[in-house]
Amino acid sequence: MARLPRFDIPGIPLHIVQRGNNRLPCFLGDHDRRRYLSLLADALTATDCQLHAYVLMDNHVHLLVTPSCNGGASKMMQRLGRRYVAEFNRRHGRTGTLWEGRFKSSVVESDRHVLVCCRYIELNPVRAGMVVKAEAFRCPAMPGTHSATGIIC
Repeated sequence: MARLPRFDIPGIPLHIVQRGNNRLPCFLGDHDRRRYLSLLADALTATDCQLHAYVLMDNHVHLLVTPSCNGGASKMMQRLGRRYVAEFNRRHGRTGTLWEGRFKSSVVESDRHVLVCCRYIELNPVRAGMVVKAEAFRCPAMPGTHSATGIIC
């Protein structure tokens, strides 16, 4: 049975979540995180998507992205995934899938919902018990920005 197309419409933000296979880590250190963010920056540019917020947890990723063309977010995730997984596997001497199935995405329908989603993403490390305050979680900054919080808005 064919996969249903994603709801990926220009100008409509999406909250994207991608989990490590079997909830295993998809980042084994800051080098992996920095490389992921570098490849993400490249994929965003190549597909003309805009990133508003992100958090790279040990075993999953949250992104708030607005595509500028039909299917833009899907193309961005495909480009990112192909390159990151190949490099991760080569660097760590492993084979096979890194991600648990396809990424999940949900439409963020209003400006208020965008702010709620940004807060949800920023507080993910707090809910996971990794830090007491969100600002204590150190995530590498996106290339070309000075933000280490993961909120780019």
